[in-house]
Amino acid sequence: MELKWLLYVTLLALGTLAVQAHDLDDDNDGDDVVDIEDDLDDGIEEVEESKPETNTPPPTPKVTYRAPVPTGEVYFAESFDKGTLDGWILSRAKKDDTDDEIAKYDGKWEVQDMKDTKLPGDKGLVLVTRAKHHAISSKLSKPFVFDTKPLIVQYEVNFQNGIECGGAYVKLLSKTPELSLDQFHDKTPYTIMFGPDKCGEDYKLHFIFRHKNPKTGKYEEKHAKRPDADLKTYFTDKKTHLYTLVLNPDNSFEILVDQTVVNSGNLLNDMSPPVNPPREIEDPNDQKPEDWDERPKIPDPDAVKPDDWDEDAPAKIADENAVKPEGWLDDEPEYVPDPDAEKPEDWDEDMDGEWEAPQIANPKCETAPGCGTWQRPMIDNPNYKGKWKPPMIDNVNYQGIWKPRKIPNPDFFEDLEPFKMTPFSAVGLELWSMTSDIFFDNFIICTERAVADDWASDGWGLKKAADGAAEPGVVGQMMAAAEERPWLWVVYILTVALPVFLVVLFCCSGKKQPSAAEYKKTDAPQPDVMDEEKEEEKDKGDKEEEEEEEEANEEKLG
Repeated sequence: MELKWLLYVTLLALGTLAVQAHDLDDDNDGDDVVDIEDDLDDGIEEVEESKPETNTPPPTPKVTYRAPVPTGEVYFAESFDKGTLDGWILSRAKKDDTDDEIAKYDGKWEVQDMKDTKLPGDKGLVLVTRAKHHAISSKLSKPFVFDTKPLIVQYEVNFQNGIECGGAYVKLLSKTPELSLDQFHDKTPYTIMFGPDKCGEDYKLHFIFRHKNPKTGKYEEKHAKRPDADLKTYFTDKKTHLYTLVLNPDNSFEILVDQTVVNSGNLLNDMSPPVNPPREIEDPNDQKPEDWDERPKIPDPDAVKPDDWDEDAPAKIADENAVKPEGWLDDEPEYVPDPDAEKPEDWDEDMDGEWEAPQIANPKCETAPGCGTWQRPMIDNPNYKGKWKPPMIDNVNYQGIWKPRKIPNPDFFEDLEPFKMTPFSAVGLELWSMTSDIFFDNFIICTERAVADDWASDGWGLKKAADGAAEPGVVGQMMAAAEERPWLWVVYILTVALPVFLVVLFCCSGKKQPSAAEYKKTDAPQPDVMDEEKEEEKDKGDKEEEEEEEEANEEKLG
């Protein structure tokens, strides 16, 4: 029992200290900052002297970076680790229908290390400026022709400063005689657009391809359905993410982020608008007949208004049972001229008219139930029925909602192989962003999944491993948090002590009878001791009776 109470008091004291430490920490946050800044030099020496000797933590595992090398045939591969923009062409174009001040593609691109990089030597392409048009592109080693092999497009993006409004998507520029990379702009024909885009709270991951109508020769954008996955984290966590598009000859596609599928479908079924138009369309020349009846219900033509139906009865009537409250001031108006108001000195009665004091609430009415002419309150009229209308009945002539007839679609076509898109010969980034320092890295375009996976492992995989090695474990995170908030130490202690307390409480809460050896002279007798004493007293009483009988017999004999 004493142990249980001791534990209880200890935990209570620790809880009180936790609350006080938390309050003290919150109250003194600002003061602590000032004291640290004022006494930094003295504090460093004092801390060094008072710092207890501790074991040196094991060094963080080091991840060595080597530029990735393709392990198979590729159409394009770029890691930027040479530190230059060799092979990339900056656009000198201007946007149409835009003010000259912002029409130029004068946004700045640079090859840089990523901020807070854990892999020295790993460089990437950085969109440096904000609120400008940016356009840069590079030729493929050979044009990609959609035939019997898949298309795999993969690259990395890191929104180092988060993203306010802007995109980080790539365009695969169509192979055309007119393609000039130094004139790359928003209307340059592309075959596929793929990648992340965000503005406001709308987080997107685009997959758009331009499909050529085989009858008209015109191109139309086809958009993949929106993924069901929550994409917000990829835009806000300031980590490098790997974006992959896999497009197969059977028209199926997959979109992956960090090698996890977030969207998939088929070009024939999961694009908007659909690749193939409908076989039939509504006849634009068809017109609804004048006698077509679309009314499912009509007023009953045989219904008659009842004789006692009063359409003139008002909806509200005065309450005849109401009584004027006592103290009502009939002769006092609700509002009176303000007695303290004065006519302005510049008031001109010829121009402004006769001056009148502004009205204020009558002070006499403040203590009375009301002022002015009393009127009975209005209540609902129980006899009110409103304008009579005949009841509605089913329309025997109802023909349903009219629709124009269907006719064969003159523009119908059926493309069962939308995978066979327009070949492309270059990759480009044409972006507007309100956020700077968007980091791009490790572009690859190939046909083999294994090649793309190896490239990802040697690039994005190393970044992920380096970030994981640099992050503290759970214990390290708890220790770091406790250094910032010392009161967390009490929480940790309580977390460990509470289970122990409960175990002791449940194990030791039963009542225990003391053993016979623990009884003292002043203790109450045990049950067996009481029985023995009663037997001794009985034997003693019997013996005394025998002695008295013997003495009586001896007296008689004497």
